[in-house]
Amino acid sequence: MFFVDTIELEGLGNRSYLAGGEHTAVAVDPPRDIDRVLAAAARRGVRISHVAETHLHNDYVTGGLELARVVGAAYLVPAGARVSFTRVAVSDGDTVEVDAGVTLRAMATPGHTPHHTSYVLSEGDRPVAAFTGGSLLIGTVGRPDLVEPRLTERLARAQHASAHRLAAELPDATAVLPTHGFGSFCSSAQAEGDTTTIGKEKACNAALGADVDTFVAGLLAGLDDVPAYYAHMGPANAAGPAPVDLTPPAVADAEEIAARLAAGEWVVDLRNRVAFAEGHVAGSFNFEADGKLATYLAWMVPWGKPVTLLAESPEQLADAQRELVRVGIDRPAAAATGGPGRWLRRGEAPASFPRSTFAGLAEQGAGRVVVLDVRRDSERAGGWIEGSVHIPVHELHDRLGEVPGGTVWVHCAGGMRAAIAASLLDAAGRDVVAVDDGFDAAHDAGLPVTSG
Repeated sequence: MFFVDTIELEGLGNRSYLAGGEHTAVAVDPPRDIDRVLAAAARRGVRISHVAETHLHNDYVTGGLELARVVGAAYLVPAGARVSFTRVAVSDGDTVEVDAGVTLRAMATPGHTPHHTSYVLSEGDRPVAAFTGGSLLIGTVGRPDLVEPRLTERLARAQHASAHRLAAELPDATAVLPTHGFGSFCSSAQAEGDTTTIGKEKACNAALGADVDTFVAGLLAGLDDVPAYYAHMGPANAAGPAPVDLTPPAVADAEEIAARLAAGEWVVDLRNRVAFAEGHVAGSFNFEADGKLATYLAWMVPWGKPVTLLAESPEQLADAQRELVRVGIDRPAAAATGGPGRWLRRGEAPASFPRSTFAGLAEQGAGRVVVLDVRRDSERAGGWIEGSVHIPVHELHDRLGEVPGGTVWVHCAGGMRAAIAASLLDAAGRDVVAVDDGFDAAHDAGLPVTSG
């Protein structure tokens, strides 16, 4: 009997897989913190004989090379991927035996990248699952614009062809197991539902229900912003990522925290946005550990700038380190745990700012204060508060000078990004109110919301 275990990477919106039989298994698109994969294999009592990459990833640093080295597995990487390390180059149709009666066949599915390869897991002669990486996702496909602008339309057309190949060559009951689509910006849209099959995708996936020209036009029109750190992921994966170090970072006392802030380094407070607003170290930024920490911190921090982490507990700090190594932020410069009482020098008072709702903004009168919308362009297109200033949160650090004078009421779609933006404004010395509310409440509060 075969098995497939899913390893969720919730912060990045991705999945990795461990699949095999009674004795041996293959790891597909493993995360950089390979201990999670090793633990999954230990629970199954299997040896990892193969590690397979569907493509050179743009949104995270892979653990594939290190995992293969540690366990002595064959490292399967698409032949078309340009890499600087030794691997088993796989081409369309190549098949390996994972366990007795369990095989893995490579299927060329270009589109997300030119070399993208899916892997079909079969028990005997029966295909049971397809690891589709960034090709066929749940209800959508991986975006084609992350490699090179000149290739985007060509890759979009290849995505359509690859989706149709999967649908034509695999039985309807075959499970579709993508890497992207669960919050990752590598997906052209987000998954609706948790599981799918080839048959279900035939009924609902846009790539399988439209002609190529219609599909490509819609796909290209719907592409969203690309996180800035993606530019560093592909080269890191091609070069061969180094092993990770998840040991606790050096401890920073209040004097060192102040010195790092004075030097222009980033001090990041991982506590929830309510606690941060109530009291924090002046000049620190708030990226909630329970939010999309890796995505937004890696997107916004100047690449390579030292980062000091402030956490409420050692466990929160360890979890954050794990999230950040997945996107190439390997070691915090320093860290501290506890709260502002331990992070401030003697005689210093914590900084704070108020929080409110859209109803609170309506009471102020949106026309009498500065309203800053930090959602992405695609979100704002669906409606915005009349007279509001728009600067997406990932651009705000470089555009603070564009925010008009006066108290700034900052909002996003739900509150997390507004908290990030509020912390940036507060650190810059601005008076700010963080709107911690869902955007649907703006209309209900009587605020003038418009679109078009």
